[in-house]
Amino acid sequence: MPAADDLKARLREAPNKPGIYIFRDRLGRVIYVGKARALRRRLLQYFQPSRSQTWDRKFKALADSIESFEFQVVKNEPEALLLEGKLIKEYKPRYNVRFRDDKRFLLVKMDPREDWPRFRFARLKKDDGARYFGPYAHATAIRRTLAFMRKKYGVLTFGRGAPTGRELKYAGYQVPTRLSECTPEQYRERVEAACAFLEGQHKEYLAEIEKEMRDAATALEFEKAAGLRDVLEGLRETVAVKTRKFAREMPSAMDPDTELAQLRDVLGLTSLPRIIEGFDISHISGTHSVGAMVRFKDARPDKDNYRHFRIKTVEGSDDFASIREIVGRRYRRILDEGGALPDAVLIDGGKGQLAFALTALIELGVPTLPVFGLAKEEEEIFLPDRAEAVKLPDSSPALRLVRRIRDEAHRFAQKYHFQLRKRRIAESVLDDIPGLGEKRKALLLQTFGSVKRLAAASAEDIAAVPGVGQKLAVEMKRILDQNPPAPETPLEGSNKSG
Repeated sequence: MPAADDLKARLREAPNKPGIYIFRDRLGRVIYVGKARALRRRLLQYFQPSRSQTWDRKFKALADSIESFEFQVVKNEPEALLLEGKLIKEYKPRYNVRFRDDKRFLLVKMDPREDWPRFRFARLKKDDGARYFGPYAHATAIRRTLAFMRKKYGVLTFGRGAPTGRELKYAGYQVPTRLSECTPEQYRERVEAACAFLEGQHKEYLAEIEKEMRDAATALEFEKAAGLRDVLEGLRETVAVKTRKFAREMPSAMDPDTELAQLRDVLGLTSLPRIIEGFDISHISGTHSVGAMVRFKDARPDKDNYRHFRIKTVEGSDDFASIREIVGRRYRRILDEGGALPDAVLIDGGKGQLAFALTALIELGVPTLPVFGLAKEEEEIFLPDRAEAVKLPDSSPALRLVRRIRDEAHRFAQKYHFQLRKRRIAESVLDDIPGLGEKRKALLLQTFGSVKRLAAASAEDIAAVPGVGQKLAVEMKRILDQNPPAPETPLEGSNKSG
């Protein structure tokens, strides 16, 4: 039990606000994680000897084992509930028995590898290539959110495979165009918009629903207003809470120096790897292969220095050769420009990807640049000079850091891949214009930069491009006006190619 003076001082720091608290024993081990509506009031219950006669055996054993404690203030109780569950799963404290069951909260899962990706509920987050959103403390709220997404974005929920006949007729899936008229690629644009909504973007929809609710109430349409109120509350419990990033780590749960120090020891380095670059490859069945590199500085994303790559020398789905290409291109350019190499390089993959990355570094004359791989299945770390993989516990600070870098590289690669697919879909409208060959098509895209800018140009501007002429320009303008391209979405982070 902490000294009385220290205890009083620490308790005075705790406000009567929602939050979570962590108890540690004399060895510094986490023995209990709890949540509270009012932190100070809750903590006092553990440190009042006068109440000890009413404690049960387990509670008394816990109180007697407390050597120190810490707390984190959050915005509200649902946020505290979610952060409590996250930390319990991370630390597995001996006195916690609730939350050991991973089935407590719902997740939303979307598998981008499906031709027609659907949004489904899941209980466990797996490393299976799918995207997960959540966890969500309120099942009713997230169900309302999925119902809203069906109507707003026309995305499929639950089930599997291509749309059924019933789904093709269902009114909830017919926006912005009828589902029966959608190609799989066009449908993916709906999916990306819905994913962005779950990630907290497009918050203007919340304001629209609130206005619609108020208008309904003013018009005495109380049943409609009540329904909109329920939808709004559900969205705020899921999307709005998510945007506050309630799962931010406590200093004890995410300490950059601790993470870097442990990773230094795992990699056998002499100094902290403060600059780490991570690589990943993205494609669908070998088509439109792209690479991505993310850069972390002091364990934090350095998005101004992200890079993406179009694979130039590899055909098909050869991840090994693709890794070799982009690693070679990245560090050849740095060496040519006299830039500084990173302190360590992370490759998303196991022995094979690591071997090809190392080959690229050897060819560049920098074989001593620290490079390591993180395999997807068991999340083992592979090192060039070790036959056996390094298996770190889930609670390892170094593993948490490596996962964040790997996941960010994966996200950035997928986003760039989607951008290219979307751009090529937009460019395909030019294929329907009679008399427009590949050379003139390339020249037009080079002149205007994108199909969207080309569509916004006048027929006179288009005709000014060498080899186009007035007649072809007028026909192009007519077709583009009938088939307007979707708005361009800026790529997060740097859009520079490596």
